[in-house]
Amino acid sequence: MATRIDRALVADTALRLLNEVGLEGLTLRRIAKELDVQAPALYWHFKNKQELLDEVATEMFRRMAVPVAHTKSDTWQERMAATVREQRRFLLGYRDGAKVFSGTRFTDNSYATPLESMLRDCIEAGFTPRAAARAWFTLSTYTVGYVIEEQSVHPTPKSDDRDPAYDKEARARRLAGHPLADEAGWEFFEDLDAGYEDGLRVVIAGIEATLLPGGRAAASGEAAGDPAQQ
Repeated sequence: MATRIDRALVADTALRLLNEVGLEGLTLRRIAKELDVQAPALYWHFKNKQELLDEVATEMFRRMAVPVAHTKSDTWQERMAATVREQRRFLLGYRDGAKVFSGTRFTDNSYATPLESMLRDCIEAGFTPRAAARAWFTLSTYTVGYVIEEQSVHPTPKSDDRDPAYDKEARARRLAGHPLADEAGWEFFEDLDAGYEDGLRVVIAGIEATLLPGGRAAASGEAAGDPAQQ
């Protein structure tokens, strides 16, 4: 039995259980059983599952921020890419990791220091503060959304097992008569690493073109009136 229950212990236990039970099975009762305590002991710290997930997401960010802080790069583009690659790698390490992380609220200000550093890098590269914020938010949401899709194809971390719903041959049979849609599935669901990198290049190129003052879109007048440029 755990001798002292606090929020940090509960969040750590939840992360350990996540690969075993997934998001759906991650309940306060299940965590209480793992800690060998009664469920009411946890409700003292968390009123409901959403409060638990907020704390778990905060702890996830704290842990992924450590390797990000040691990322070395020569350009802002490389720093952005390296940072969100680390975010993706971390989220893929947990079953339903991206679903747990998305749509949550951080429970403290531990995210502020790494975020400040990332925004400062962009501002030093020529971004306005608002454009820097939009750039990082866009990159992060692209990564989290992509990982949610990845984890629907490969639910078990560090495994090549595919959900049967994504069987390529079965999909081709269902889409007989729709050759382009069939071919698109191979692009969507086959080489997920390559797909992420392709999309990442698109997003970063778009950030440079539309959010960086003097970028291609700004130079052509396409971004006129965009508040991120002001």
